[in-house]
Amino acid sequence: MNFLFIHQNFPGQFRHVAWALAQDPAHQVVAMGEDGNLRKLPPLHARIQTLAYPAPPAVQAQTHPYLRDFERHVRRGQQVARLCLALRERGFRPDVVLVHPGWGEGLFVRDIFPEARHIHYLEYFYQGRGGDIDFDPEFPQTLDDQARVRIKNSTQLPGLVDCDVGVSPTQWQCSRYPPMVRANIKVLHEGIDTDAIAPNASATFESQGLRFRAGDEVVTYVARNLEPYRGFHVLMRSLPEIQRRCPRAHTVIVGGDDVSYGSRPTQAATYRELYRRELGDTVDWDRVHFTGRIPYRDFLSLMQVSACHVYLTYPFVLSWSMLEALSAGALVVASDTEPVREVVEHGVNGWLVNFHDTQALADRVADVLRNPAACTAIRRAARDTVRQRFDLRRICLPQWLQLLTSVSPSQTREAPTEVP
Repeated sequence: MNFLFIHQNFPGQFRHVAWALAQDPAHQVVAMGEDGNLRKLPPLHARIQTLAYPAPPAVQAQTHPYLRDFERHVRRGQQVARLCLALRERGFRPDVVLVHPGWGEGLFVRDIFPEARHIHYLEYFYQGRGGDIDFDPEFPQTLDDQARVRIKNSTQLPGLVDCDVGVSPTQWQCSRYPPMVRANIKVLHEGIDTDAIAPNASATFESQGLRFRAGDEVVTYVARNLEPYRGFHVLMRSLPEIQRRCPRAHTVIVGGDDVSYGSRPTQAATYRELYRRELGDTVDWDRVHFTGRIPYRDFLSLMQVSACHVYLTYPFVLSWSMLEALSAGALVVASDTEPVREVVEHGVNGWLVNFHDTQALADRVADVLRNPAACTAIRRAARDTVRQRFDLRRICLPQWLQLLTSVSPSQTREAPTEVP
C-alpha cells in the first residue's frame, strides 16, 4: 500500500506508525513537512521519502487579526497542494493520507488525491468555554478571545466534513469536537514505548554540576515551554513552601522560554523571568535548576530519578511527558483537570490537586518527599496504567496499523491538475 503522511513538524505524532509501515517492503511511505522543521531532525527511516515545503510567507498587516492564522494556513495548504500535484505527476497515488489539519496542510489534499482514504489527526477543537480559554482567572477571557478562537477552528472545519475518519488521542480531546462529528472520530493514542521507558533504580541525572540519583529528594517539572498553560506559575509559587517543608529538596525544571500556547508576558521577556522576579528571595535559587530543553535520554533519566514529578495543565491537550513519567515509575502529582483525570486516579496511580491551589500542591509534594515508602504501590500502579492502556507495541501501534492498512479507498473523484 502507499501512504502519505503530512505534518508541518514531521514525524510529530506519526513517528511510530510511519516507522512501522516503512519497515514493511510491501509499503511505500512518503512524508511532507515544513523545510525548516525537517532540517532540525535526522531522517526517521531510510525508506521514507520526505518532501519539504517552504514556510508560508508573512501575512499582510491589514489582515484582520482573527484571520491572520487562517490566511497563513491557507497559504501553507497551497504549498502542500503543489507538492502533492508534483507527487501525483510522478505517478504516486496514496491509498491512505494521514494529516494533522491544524496548520492548514490538509485543506486541499483531498482535491488532489480524491481516490485515497483521508484520516485526520484531530488534536484539539477550541471553544470559548469549558476548556483552556476561560479556565485561569489570572488571565481572564474577553469576548474578543471567544471570537478569535471561534475563527481559529476554521482551518479544521473543512476536514471535519470531508475526512473519512478522525483520530483523537484521548476521550476528552475527542469530546471537544462538535457532537455531529464525534461518531466519526476514533480515540487512539500514539502510544508510549513502555519497554524503553521503564523504572531504573541505578539511573542518574546530571545538571549544572549536580548529580541526582534515585532516592534523592528531587522534584521535577517538564514542559515544552515554561508558561501558564502548563501551570508554570503555579509550580513557581509553590516553591517557597516546598523548600520550607523539605529543606534538602531540589527542583529540576525542564523547558524553554518561548510560548507554545496562550499569550506572551507583558511585564517581562519570559515567564521564567517574571516569576523569578515576583518570588525574589523567598526561594533558595541554588536549589532550583532550570535546564532549558534537554535531550530525550536525559529526560528519561530525570523521570527515573524523580522523587515527585509535578504535571500541571489547563483543560487542554494531554502531554506525552505525563504518560512517560508514569511509565518510568515516577510519582506524579498532577492538576485535577479533565485531560489528567482521564488517566490519573487520585490516590491510586498518582495524586490530584486543584490547579490553582499552590498550598495544596506544596502540601502534597512535601508529603510525597517525606514518605517515599508509602508511594511504592502508587508508582507501580502508575506504570501499570500506561502498560494497560497506552502501551505502544502491544496496544496502540497494532490498532494504528489495523486502522491504516484495513481501509478501502473512498469513491474516486476527478482530480485537478493545478493549484492557483
